[in-house]
Amino acid sequence: MSEDFYEVLGVSRDADEDEIKRAYRRKAAEYHPDVSDEPDAEEKFKRVKKAKEVLMDEQKRAAYDRMGHDRFEQAEKRGGFDGAGGGGGDPFGGMGGGAGSPFDDIFEQFFGGGGGRRDGPRQGQDLQTSLTIDLEDAYHGLSREMTVTRPERCPDCDGRGHPPDADAQPCPACDGRGQQTRVQQTPFGRVQQSQTCRQCGGEGTLFAETCSTCDGDGRVLREATLSVEVPAGIRDGQTLRMDGEGAPGERGGPNGDLLIEITIEPHPEFERDGDDLLYRLPISFPQAVFGDEVTFETLDGSVSMDVPEGTQSGETFRLRGKGMPRLQRRGHGDLFVRVQVVTPEQLSREQREALEAFAEAGGEEIDVKEGFFERIRNSF
Repeated sequence: MSEDFYEVLGVSRDADEDEIKRAYRRKAAEYHPDVSDEPDAEEKFKRVKKAKEVLMDEQKRAAYDRMGHDRFEQAEKRGGFDGAGGGGGDPFGGMGGGAGSPFDDIFEQFFGGGGGRRDGPRQGQDLQTSLTIDLEDAYHGLSREMTVTRPERCPDCDGRGHPPDADAQPCPACDGRGQQTRVQQTPFGRVQQSQTCRQCGGEGTLFAETCSTCDGDGRVLREATLSVEVPAGIRDGQTLRMDGEGAPGERGGPNGDLLIEITIEPHPEFERDGDDLLYRLPISFPQAVFGDEVTFETLDGSVSMDVPEGTQSGETFRLRGKGMPRLQRRGHGDLFVRVQVVTPEQLSREQREALEAFAEAGGEEIDVKEGFFERIRNSF
């Protein structure tokens, strides 16, 4: 059994909590000593449990991802991630307690933490919204304008958070460098760490004024009208991505994206199954008996279909290539037509006599209490 906790549970390294929980339940049921016949079931069960405990703890998982399996296990044995003085869930609490512990500094320095400036360009957040369309729109595709309220870069300060002519002075906390350096004694010797200055946010400069339009945030909420291109064949629940239409980036970083979730309203006549469509076609009793060529409207205009003699109510016919367009592929799905024989509720005297004669010719006995058409109607 693999030692890596992700492989122990059989999940990817970007699995969310729900995936981890489901994987743990499956593995625990497989290796529980009470139900498993494997000789090392108890040891496997313990590894599965340990993997779940680490990956479900946000701080421990972050440490595990930075350190790797072996280093994580060694650090745990030395100081205990859950032992006395554990720092309230801090994965390095047993080695000095809380924020600023030696292991925090070491692994930030060497495994992607505060060793570099964090005040560089940063991409803006993605934004989400929704758009409801009907099945005809999904069939043909459409271009539609929609209005969204989103954060945008403040036009008055250009996202800086302060007026362009505001008085500025070097940050006294970091002497204008934007970073603070500290030296700590660790089990591995003296370690020097640089981190972003909290007082100036890495800018190195403090300003006497903040922008009155955005209150120093650098962003304001604005309505934006966007033209959305919905491709033909899109399905309910799929998401469109509009590059660069999300929240503005920080410190000159690019904008995030706008994600638009598509909802397709139910159609009164057509049901969709992937790229296929289902249509219920009403036909008359004579059409079912003698056969006929019928014409009906689809999402893409009129279509004709032959109804063979002796068609039964509920039979389904397949019209190839008459379904939904295949998204980002050539061709269409199919249209399945399910016929339904409609029994008339009222007949003229001539129609009734003709049908009664038809029934008698076929050996049917006519019941005055339940006429021929009533029995046809009830059979469906």
